[in-house]
Amino acid sequence: MQRSTTTAAPQYPIESIDNALRLILLLGERGDVRLTEASAHLGVATSTAHRILAMLTWRGFARQDTATKAYGPGPALTTVAFSVLRRLDLPRIAQPLLENLAAEIGETAHLGTLEGDRVRFLAVAEPASAVRVASRLGLSMPAHCTSTGKALLAELSDDSLDRLYPDEHLETVTPKSIASLSQLKEELERVRSDGYATNREESEMGVASVAVAVGVSSGLKLALNISAPVFRLPQSKSRSISRKLREAALTLADLLG
Repeated sequence: MQRSTTTAAPQYPIESIDNALRLILLLGERGDVRLTEASAHLGVATSTAHRILAMLTWRGFARQDTATKAYGPGPALTTVAFSVLRRLDLPRIAQPLLENLAAEIGETAHLGTLEGDRVRFLAVAEPASAVRVASRLGLSMPAHCTSTGKALLAELSDDSLDRLYPDEHLETVTPKSIASLSQLKEELERVRSDGYATNREESEMGVASVAVAVGVSSGLKLALNISAPVFRLPQSKSRSISRKLREAALTLADLLG
């Protein structure tokens, strides 16, 4: 993670605080970090990195997985993140874009964010159509079962995915859900190649969706999706819908800075 280029370094920097803040930023960026990675990132001994991580864990900014020993964002960091999201008022900022998408495409549009291995839907706009996908506003779902989640998981490295999913077997929601990590990695390669993610009855029978990630410089993990009854969203329409989502995603990224 690079230092900000818009703010001058303080006259009397405190290295220990700087290292702690750099690790907090790394946890927010990668999701899970091993002790050796933290040590290499800071350029310090593992014992020093361990002491910093122990302090962050004590204050709730980090947590350690007892099985993998990797460190991830703790409840205090999550609380801070959601406080920022509330202050940004993302739903208000994104709502006009979602409403335009819903009106233009005639299907339900959502804004979602990645929370570990799950995705939460933050805002929604529904079309006038009587037959439509119901709002998922506020719901949390397994990320690998949704197009929104897959669009965001595709931005992670294989190492990050391995830490996020330590077991080969994955939770399934429907008979069509991705059930293994190897299958998920294959799917994410397609997402990276295509530039968008799809979901065909993987989170709910009868429902299909298309999603693209929002490239926000602040590190917020956001994606836009269009959800529709599966008979109204054949695979052949995915690419054209993704282009409209990508335009909206670029606009939202500009609005969020």
